[in-house]
Amino acid sequence: MPEGDTVYRAAGRLREAIEGRVLIRSDFRVPKFATLDLAGELVHSVASKGKHLLIRVGDVTIHSHLKMEGEWRVYRRGERWTRPAFQARVVLDTADTSAVGFELGLLEVIAASAEADEMGYLGPDLLGDDWDAHEAVRRVEAAPGVPIAVALLDQRNLAGLGNVFVNELCFLRGQLPQRPVADVADVAASVDLGHRLIVANRDRSDRTTTGVDRRGQRLWVYGRGGQPCRRCGTKIQRGELGRETSGSIIEDPQLRVTYWCPHCQS
Repeated sequence: MPEGDTVYRAAGRLREAIEGRVLIRSDFRVPKFATLDLAGELVHSVASKGKHLLIRVGDVTIHSHLKMEGEWRVYRRGERWTRPAFQARVVLDTADTSAVGFELGLLEVIAASAEADEMGYLGPDLLGDDWDAHEAVRRVEAAPGVPIAVALLDQRNLAGLGNVFVNELCFLRGQLPQRPVADVADVAASVDLGHRLIVANRDRSDRTTTGVDRRGQRLWVYGRGGQPCRRCGTKIQRGELGRETSGSIIEDPQLRVTYWCPHCQS
C-alpha cells in the first residue's frame, strides 16, 4: 500500500533515472494533458512530499499521487514494459531511459510557480528536510475531538503516514486508534514514533514494525484481524472509523480501516 516511504523510494528511482536530463519525448495519456509536449525540456528535480510525487520539468511541475494502484517504473529505452501499456498514464523519455507512471490516482501538470500554493495545505513532511515535529504536534492537538488515528492520517497535520504505519504505531503506543486526541497522554510521543517508523522503512521494499524481516511476521496488527496478538494472544479486532470525520484529508477512502488488540491497547 503506497505511503510516504513508498513515494520517497519512487522519487529516488526517478531522480537517478531522469533528473538533470533532457526529455526527448513526453506522452500524457490523460485527456486534459494529451497535447502537452515537454520534449526538449530539462528535468530540474524530482521530489516527494508526503504521498505526493513532484517532477519539475522546464517551467512546470508534473504532480502525481499513487492512490491505491499507482506506480512509477523506470526502463531502459526500448525495454519491454512489465505492466500493460493501457495502464500507463504518462511516459517520460530521455536518451537512455523511460519513466512510466502506471494507474496514477492523480496526474496533473501545474505551473512551477504555483507548486508551493498547490502543496501548501500539507503538514510537515515526515521524510523531508523541513520536518518539524513541534508543528505537527500543534496541528494534531488543534482538533482534540478527532480520533488519534484520523488525526495522524490527516495530511494537513503531517504528511506521509498511511494506514499501515498509523495502526502499527497506535499498537506500539498502547492506544486505541479510536481514542480522541484529547485523551492521548503524549501526542508528541506518537508523532515521534511515526517519524521513527517511516524513516526506518524509507529504504526498505518490505516495511516492518516488529523488527522481524520475515514474511508474515513484519507487522503487529495491520491486516491481522482475527489472528492472535503477537504479544498476548488476544484476537486482533478490525473496524472502521465513522464517516463523521470526512473533513480530514486522508487521501484514500480505505484509510479508516483499523486494527487493534483489545488487551494491549486502551
